[in-house]
Amino acid sequence: MTALYRKYRPQDFDDVVGQEAVVRTLRNAIELGQLRQAYLFAGPRGTGKTSMARILAKALNCEQGPTPKPDGVCHACVSIASGSSLDVIEMDAASQRGIDDIREIRERVILQPAEGRSKVYILDEAHQLTPAAWNALLKLIEEPPPHLVFVFCTTDLAAVLQTVRSRCQTFVFARPRLPELVKVLRRVCEAEQIEAPDQALALIARAARGSFRDAGSTLDQLSSATEGAITVQD
Repeated sequence: MTALYRKYRPQDFDDVVGQEAVVRTLRNAIELGQLRQAYLFAGPRGTGKTSMARILAKALNCEQGPTPKPDGVCHACVSIASGSSLDVIEMDAASQRGIDDIREIRERVILQPAEGRSKVYILDEAHQLTPAAWNALLKLIEEPPPHLVFVFCTTDLAAVLQTVRSRCQTFVFARPRLPELVKVLRRVCEAEQIEAPDQALALIARAARGSFRDAGSTLDQLSSATEGAITVQD
């Protein structure tokens, strides 16, 4: 069974909660044809950085696009959502952080996209790349082929080399406010037919400390433990 936080992660810009400035800027850039080829998404864990990167990839590769409103049903959107797209490559820089991993990227990016119009590399925990790996990427970031887009996601902006930061458009993701997190949890409860009073959802949201992922995971655990009827006492 799919975890709730994965099942209900945002699928388009309209689904995103608590990052209005980021959504507005990206939407405007798409509409005006002013997208950059290197982005740096920074902020606490669980605030939606990787989800936003996937939505951006959909906006670029949707059969109706580039569009700020990807349709979510075309082959490109469906494959990106399922993680099976040949043109959207996600890497965990915590484990794929060395020069050899970056050399592999450099060899692949010269190839045209297999299906869509853009090849998007999403590097999570990007601050954990080694200095040698970053230096190997610099040339690509400075002079990328027209079809290439990088999205670097990090929880530690200060640890990213300044030479890299200066070459990316940076967005700082804020922790969502408590009412916003409760709103997301309520939406999940209604979809999953989970009974939970607002006070219980507020307690879950407060304990999550601004992390959509942690809030969803806690709701998932409590729902299983209480057979879908959560109370404040739980």
